[in-house]
Amino acid sequence: MPSPTFGHVGTARPGDLFASRLDLSLRGQHRPPRAGVCATVAHGAESIILADQYEDDEIHDDYFWYAGHGGRNGQTGRQVTDQEFNYRNRALARSQETGRPVRVFRRIDGAGAAWQFRYEGLWRVVAHEYVIGKSGYRVYRFRLEPM
Repeated sequence: MPSPTFGHVGTARPGDLFASRLDLSLRGQHRPPRAGVCATVAHGAESIILADQYEDDEIHDDYFWYAGHGGRNGQTGRQVTDQEFNYRNRALARSQETGRPVRVFRRIDGAGAAWQFRYEGLWRVVAHEYVIGKSGYRVYRFRLEPM
């Protein structure tokens, strides 16, 4: 497995568009072709994808709350169990400890495609909480702010 990369990868800069998750993976921007978090517990999160799949994500202009990984029904998008402190959630908490930058990509509607992914730049995890989410199950939420 390649060493984690924190910060920009190659010449990619905020606003750049990528055709698909596979495109992101092949270019080393966000290596997992399906998972929303690219991370290791030891080093933290390298990148995340905001894909409007978790009902407890909360997006604002100058910060966002990113719902942690797990407990979601893949068909409906709703939480069906409490989230656990699994390795992806532990890695996001580790990012808060280290202060390392996290690359953020957001799924957007794309002309001529079902969707594209826009590079939102480098963000930092500044807080996290374990709260009752919209469906009544406990979820981890991570607050990210731009660097």
